[in-house]
Amino acid sequence: MTAIDLTRSAEWAALKQHRKSLAKTRIGALFSEDADRFGRFSLRLEEFALDFSKNLVTAETMRLLRVLAAKAEVEAWRDRMFAGERINTTEDRAVFHVALRHQGREPMPVAGRDVMPEVRAVLGRMRDFATAVRDGHWVGATGQRIRTVINIGIGGSDLGPAMTVQALRPFCHPEIRFHFVSNVDGAHLEAALAHADPASTLFIVSSKTFTTQETLANAKAARDWLTARLSPSAVPKHFVAVSAAVAKAQEFGIAAENVFGFWDWVGGRYSMWSAIGLPIAVALGWDGFEKLLAGAHAMDRHFREAPLERNLPMTMGLIALWNIDFLDCDAYAVLPYAQDLARLPAYLQQLEMESNGKATRRDGKPVKCATGPVLFGEPGTNGQHAFYQLIHQGTQRVFCDFILAARDRSGHPELHRLLTANFLAQSQALMLGKSAAEAEAEMRKAGMKAKQARALAPHRAFAGDRPSNSILLGELDPYHLGKLLALYEHKTFVLGVLWGINSFDQWGVELGKQLANDILGGGGIARDGSTAGLKALYDAWRT
Repeated sequence: MTAIDLTRSAEWAALKQHRKSLAKTRIGALFSEDADRFGRFSLRLEEFALDFSKNLVTAETMRLLRVLAAKAEVEAWRDRMFAGERINTTEDRAVFHVALRHQGREPMPVAGRDVMPEVRAVLGRMRDFATAVRDGHWVGATGQRIRTVINIGIGGSDLGPAMTVQALRPFCHPEIRFHFVSNVDGAHLEAALAHADPASTLFIVSSKTFTTQETLANAKAARDWLTARLSPSAVPKHFVAVSAAVAKAQEFGIAAENVFGFWDWVGGRYSMWSAIGLPIAVALGWDGFEKLLAGAHAMDRHFREAPLERNLPMTMGLIALWNIDFLDCDAYAVLPYAQDLARLPAYLQQLEMESNGKATRRDGKPVKCATGPVLFGEPGTNGQHAFYQLIHQGTQRVFCDFILAARDRSGHPELHRLLTANFLAQSQALMLGKSAAEAEAEMRKAGMKAKQARALAPHRAFAGDRPSNSILLGELDPYHLGKLLALYEHKTFVLGVLWGINSFDQWGVELGKQLANDILGGGGIARDGSTAGLKALYDAWRT
């Protein structure tokens, strides 16, 4: 199968023409015309709902988008992924993270070999290790149980575990503190070590190749900290690794039996379901980690089995394509109304922008349309007092995902009612807006003089007609979080297929690393005047 340039297809042209027919249509008006619009433009999977009715879409829009998906052979590409085929063409690898959370007994083959026995073996080792740490059977060099776990990784080896442990904070072990160190800025490691006792601290070093520059630098600094306070012989009781490079981990001082492996068909940003999720398993316990996997598997099955018109990831991907390429939205806000999901936007930045932030199709030709938008976000209601001004009244067109859990777990139900009201109000405000006449009438009713009200009305008007999705979960627990993350994974996959790009490589992160190594080695400084000038200032000021 080859990449199809959809922008040259009759199906794309039909959508362009359809967009013109909606030029004077407002989203709010569509609700006036259809009393059951929510029912027609929302989907459910158990206690998991996607409302996409506040987008500028009609039944005809969705029909044309599904025709486009058929032209792009999205379902065939999905089936190839689930079959373990090498759809990561630039690296000649399968894309098989779905096997990591597979719950059935049927085989999951890559190149004709069932990978499930190996997956279950690693999961079994993770279970035993996590249980030993949580129960106090794994002890440090002085016999003390583990009270602090510090995960050292970067990118996919950090963002998924860090986001998940924070998101599921109430389900975590109450007597173990978790820290995640990724930045090579020493301040990040120092903050994690500030209140750590070396005798009760466990480090998990996560690097597939055990050569990642930032991770190894932080790991060596952590090892120096530990050995200065205990002894070099303490390293095997305080360091474990998640890596495919067992020999390199052993050279570092980690015992081979404490290295947890994974496979080349696990991409970094899809790896939290593998042994990269070891800190999650320690935090939640094995039952909690299994529920996370089960939630993701439930979404996998839905993505694989549900028809296009009832398929949540397919619908999310098609709506995103419509907003990006036909409504000219170049920015995308993910707005979780849950403080514990504070790291979700950062996690999704890597998932979506590293996957689809590309300008080259699988066949090596340039894309002819906009691809990955700039993704940003912050928990509501904090974001409302920061960047919502731009979303509501700015010149950029931003489409949004609002996320809320129905059941409160904070023990403060009145606060959750207020949070929910804001969740509902913001998407409504983005859609309906407020005309200058309405704003003027409001001010006059409040007693303001006519001249002043007329002058202020343009400043208090909202264009509205800004598209958004709303995602409602029954509860923010391991099962529902697993579903949510798998939904975004598959939505990202759908978009990649529609754009004809390979969503599973990340060559864009390599050049800067190469140049950094060149500069560290003494070269590259004179390559341009700016770099040479900055380096000269740095050398002068650091002394």
